[in-house]
Amino acid sequence: MAYTTFLPPEFRVVIDKEACLQCGRCVQQCGWSVYTWDEAERRPRPDHSKCSACHRCVTFCPGSAITVKHNELAFKRSDSMSPDLIKAVWKQAETGGVLLTGMGNDKPYLRIFDHLLLDACQVTNPSIDPLREPMEMRTFLGRKPDSLEVSTSGSSLRGTSVSPAASARLLTELDRQLQLETPIMFGGMSYGSVSLNVHRALAMAAAELGTFMNTGEGGLHADLEPYQDHIIVQCASGRFGVDTSYLQAGAAVEIKIGQGAKPGIGGHLPGEKIDYQVSITRMIPQGTDALSPAPHHDIYSIEDLRQLIYALKEATGYKPVSVKIAAVHNVAAIASGVVRAGADIVYLDGFRGGTGASPTIIRDHVGLPIEIAVATVDQRLRDEGIRNRASIVAAGGIRSSADVVKAIALGADACAIGTVALVALGCHVCQKCHTGCCSWGICTQRPELTRRLDPEWGASQVVNLVRAWTHEIAEVLGALGVNAIESLRGSRERLRGLGLDQTVLDVLGVKAAGS
Repeated sequence: MAYTTFLPPEFRVVIDKEACLQCGRCVQQCGWSVYTWDEAERRPRPDHSKCSACHRCVTFCPGSAITVKHNELAFKRSDSMSPDLIKAVWKQAETGGVLLTGMGNDKPYLRIFDHLLLDACQVTNPSIDPLREPMEMRTFLGRKPDSLEVSTSGSSLRGTSVSPAASARLLTELDRQLQLETPIMFGGMSYGSVSLNVHRALAMAAAELGTFMNTGEGGLHADLEPYQDHIIVQCASGRFGVDTSYLQAGAAVEIKIGQGAKPGIGGHLPGEKIDYQVSITRMIPQGTDALSPAPHHDIYSIEDLRQLIYALKEATGYKPVSVKIAAVHNVAAIASGVVRAGADIVYLDGFRGGTGASPTIIRDHVGLPIEIAVATVDQRLRDEGIRNRASIVAAGGIRSSADVVKAIALGADACAIGTVALVALGCHVCQKCHTGCCSWGICTQRPELTRRLDPEWGASQVVNLVRAWTHEIAEVLGALGVNAIESLRGSRERLRGLGLDQTVLDVLGVKAAGS
């Protein structure tokens, strides 16, 4: 006897018949076609196997009649074969394919941020009240000089009350910098992977906040041109949408070498997400899969990377160039080479970073936490005397304002967020981004779904989130007795580890709590 499937539905949709208003809104709202309308009973009928627990139906049910529950299937306990492993075997036995997923690593690995505690001022070193005293949240990303040459003219000060500092003139020519009014920016999420309305919302939010959003590797849609002063354009291995006008449109250019959720492999955007607008923006045929090669085929050494960095600088009038690398075991040595190649910014992406699609095996078993990457890269660059040559951006696992503060204390200059920005837009982290069925209009190109996300509302949501985080960061800085975010960078002495073993503490450069 042949079985259709061993796989049970992951979720069960429970409809309270007494509370159901028989309005059919659940049928209209679900992007996964979970519900069909039973004309005989005048009620919706759910297909449990299609449910992704995105909660769109729950949110919009006027009678609050719908509940989505985990479908518990009892397995005999085994420390070797967990229920998830058994289900994975069943699925691959049926399909013969690679298991795909979205979002970042969700395995129960140690979350180091949650085991780091911050210092606070007491008695002899007074704290600062951020409500009454100025707190400098502005930071600058880019190469800094080894030293500054300043000229002052004393003759112009005779007989005046002007101090010498007021007449100081900087003689050192500085490289171009990215000025952030908050140490939070938006990481790369490509058009095609996410909807155009997501890009619109993030671009508007970046402009209002005085920070930057990143196009990802999908090119720059014409609708975003008014916000180009707050956009970083990305040049990835597929070079989708890359031409001179694209490179010159952004405030900076990012070379994407690796991604935290899938180090060492390229990207894959299914053809069903390549509609006409995406095809025009990416400069590829409509309906065809967008496959990014694993490597850049013109980069096989640090010298090759240096050539590309300076080619991009020359093409853009020497705008800052960022290089994005995944957090892997030798990330510190790689980052050192990237800086020596001329990068102005090193973008570190930890293994909890999000993605529109990744093989589950890569997402769950390759890479490093961002905490380890930031601490080791910062220390390596300091040891080599080149820390000032590039800024460090931490991404891939930044979930809260506390994570931002701790990442900066570990050595980052700023942090980039992706998943939490999408959550602010309505994402329920169902991890089905690669299917293109997102009921919230985020990771889809279906017009009936994308129109559900109002970019102006979305921008307001993201602005509120970042402003709230910025206020919280100011509160923490005040407690630390620090009045500028740049003064916290690399201050690992203000951190203590709780529940971390000595090996991890040594790698982080952090002392144990109580010491």
